[in-house]
Amino acid sequence: MALAEQSIKRNTEIWQDINAEPYVQIEGITKSYGDITPLRDISLSVYEGELFSLLGRSGCGKTTLLRILAGFEAPTSGRVLIDGVDVTGWAPYRRPVNMMFQSYALFPHMTVYQNIAFGLKQDNLSKSEIIERTKEALSLVQLSGFEERKPDQLSGGQKQRVALARSLAKRPKLLLLDEPMAALDKRLREQTQFELVNIQEKIGLTFILVTHDQEEAMTMSTRMAVMDEGRIRQVGMPHDIYEFPNSRYVAEFIGSINLFDGIVTEQDQDHVLLETPDIDCQCCAAHTGAVPIGANVTLAIRPEKIMVSASKPPYSQNWAQGGIKEIAYLGDVSIYYIQLVSGKMVMATLPNLLRLSEREFKWDDVVYVFWRPENGSILTS
Repeated sequence: MALAEQSIKRNTEIWQDINAEPYVQIEGITKSYGDITPLRDISLSVYEGELFSLLGRSGCGKTTLLRILAGFEAPTSGRVLIDGVDVTGWAPYRRPVNMMFQSYALFPHMTVYQNIAFGLKQDNLSKSEIIERTKEALSLVQLSGFEERKPDQLSGGQKQRVALARSLAKRPKLLLLDEPMAALDKRLREQTQFELVNIQEKIGLTFILVTHDQEEAMTMSTRMAVMDEGRIRQVGMPHDIYEFPNSRYVAEFIGSINLFDGIVTEQDQDHVLLETPDIDCQCCAAHTGAVPIGANVTLAIRPEKIMVSASKPPYSQNWAQGGIKEIAYLGDVSIYYIQLVSGKMVMATLPNLLRLSEREFKWDDVVYVFWRPENGSILTS
């Protein structure tokens, strides 16, 4: 079946279907090199048609996990299933998987056409089939007409698309991408992210992407896993992980965050009250979990959820007074660094609706910060 004929609409919530079977199952994967253990009992399910990201700092184990999926590394324990088949002991060439490397690994002496066709020739496909698949892949990545160029005649983005076309031409069931846009500049990387998502949705393949770029993972993924020290800290859709982090580590790793340590003073069905030494008034946060009174918790609030006013807000909770110490101008928004009376520094992100000279708040202004109860998250770990 041609790639163009495989087009399916990506179902971003297929994992919520109790009848859906995972397409890729990682069960209890541990990898050790002597005293070093880069992966510790990793279990994960990825569903057909997903663009799933493994996100984490360098050394967290994400690339090791990708190499185990590809068959370049063998796990110390655990197993990998693809489409219901245990492929743990299979060699890379036997797996229905292709991998796109960070370096692209194009042959410099070959043309674009020859680079894409190389793997198909190794598979002993007929000449007509090689021509058809190569042209199809070139069309998909919008490089028709570039067949006779060599890699040194291409831009970074074009090389990236050649590497992608080479992977897609083999029609794998699973495509693994190891930091595929790390070498691109910011503008080209953003453009390529959307192109890659469009291609993935069009052909309906399952992609697993490794990246340390939070923005890239948030932009592209149906779901993502945040990794740290060989373990998975949280799995979920990008907006769920951003809005509802399950730990202090995830809250601090994904985006910017304001954190207030405090003690729970009251617990209700849908909210908690807490006291924190950073704020004179009581704090209230929406929360559905059970948190015992007297428990030490952390209140997490994203900078864009913090509101700023020159006058005292008419609330008895969730506000504090402070002075503006720094303003970071980012074009569409500015980040205000506000030092509270307690000495705590708080970040507030405000849209730049007016020009710099016309803005309401300036350096050293005394202001009030406040937020709604539903905009705070309670972290217990």
